[in-house]
Amino acid sequence: MGKASFDFSGENVLVTGASKGIGREIALQFARAGCNIAASGRDVSDLRSLSAEITSLGRRCEIRAAELASEEETAAMTHHFLQTMAPIDILINNAGTTYLAELINLDFENWDRVLNVNLRAPAVISKLVVREMVKRKRGIVVNISSSAGEGGILQHAAYCASKHGLHGLTRVMAIELGPHNIRVNAVAPTITLTPLGRMVWGDPVKSKPMLDRIPLGRFAEPEDIAHAVLFLASDQASMIHGEVLFVDGGMNVSI
Repeated sequence: MGKASFDFSGENVLVTGASKGIGREIALQFARAGCNIAASGRDVSDLRSLSAEITSLGRRCEIRAAELASEEETAAMTHHFLQTMAPIDILINNAGTTYLAELINLDFENWDRVLNVNLRAPAVISKLVVREMVKRKRGIVVNISSSAGEGGILQHAAYCASKHGLHGLTRVMAIELGPHNIRVNAVAPTITLTPLGRMVWGDPVKSKPMLDRIPLGRFAEPEDIAHAVLFLASDQASMIHGEVLFVDGGMNVSI
């Protein structure tokens, strides 16, 4: 798959959930485009290997492990990067988690964890980061959501609720921050073939019903999501604001 061409030379980007999957690919793509990276995640070993890879590209990479289900850890991580990587020019709220259960079997400890990671953490991080962006009258925020933010999926009550909420948060942020020259958008992928995605959806019998709903006939690759994020963060998207960009092969428009 070809690489998109963007230039973010000298800018600093904060990426949450950067230790694995989509977040790691986003961090690497920004680094290849000239960005310095502030990377947060739960796995210290993976963060260290990401840092080594980015450093080998000639970019700076600061890492900080954090459990985003905790408001205190989320805020501490954000303050750390605001001090060590100032200014944060671009914020990518990517970290997410899920919990599978039908409504009648919901465990609300797990419900709270999903809502805290997927919705509260982006709000906490954005609140702190955009305060500094407002002072500079410039900045970019991209929230990583899901096609589940516009529909319902069996056994995904907490996940769908969190992503529907993230779409609403994105739109309110756009209204409030646009006058300060801060652009805010979201990217909503379909199933993405990260290592975990391949493990879950590698069975053709299981994947066929989902693939049948995607007009392009394939699941997304992490690069597909990263390229969409870099586009929305770039000057080429300077008039795109408050949008949810579906990267789903047409799934959202199919019946």
